[in-house]
Formats: sequence, structure tokens, C-alpha cells
Amino acid sequence: MKNFESRLERLEALGEIVRKTDTSLDEAVKSFEEGIKLARGLEKDLEKIEQRIEVLMNGTEDDDESKPDLALFDTDG
Repeated sequence: MKNFESRLERLEALGEIVRKTDTSLDEAVKSFEEGIKLARGLEKDLEKIEQRIEVLMNGTEDDDESKPDLALFDTDG
């Protein structure tokens, strides 16, 4: 699930699983754990997007050290 939108949809589905009253405790905990991992990854991606928007809005200096990494997502998942 490399795509941001598909990971977000998965996170929403996991939330639904956890909220169901007929979900077993084991399944709820596993879904919660997966959801936490997804949420952390999505948060990192959003931070990268915010940095890129900041650069686009404000520009950067010519110094290489001041230029942020504009790659939005890791290619390995």
C-alpha cells in the first residue's frame, strides 16, 4: 500500500473494525496496532508535503544545506 489515499482508506477501515461491538479483542488489538503504524507513516508523509508546500510558497536559498528533501514518499513502501 504505497499510495497515500489507499493507506488512508485502510486506516479508516481499521477504525471501523475496532469500533464494531462484535469484533474480538484479539482482532481489535491487531487492527489498532496496524492503524497506529499507518497513522504514523501518514503523519510523516503529511509533514513532507507541508515542507514542500512551504518551499513552494516561500522559495529557498541557493545553499544546498537549506534545501529540504522534496521527495514526498519513500519508494520502498
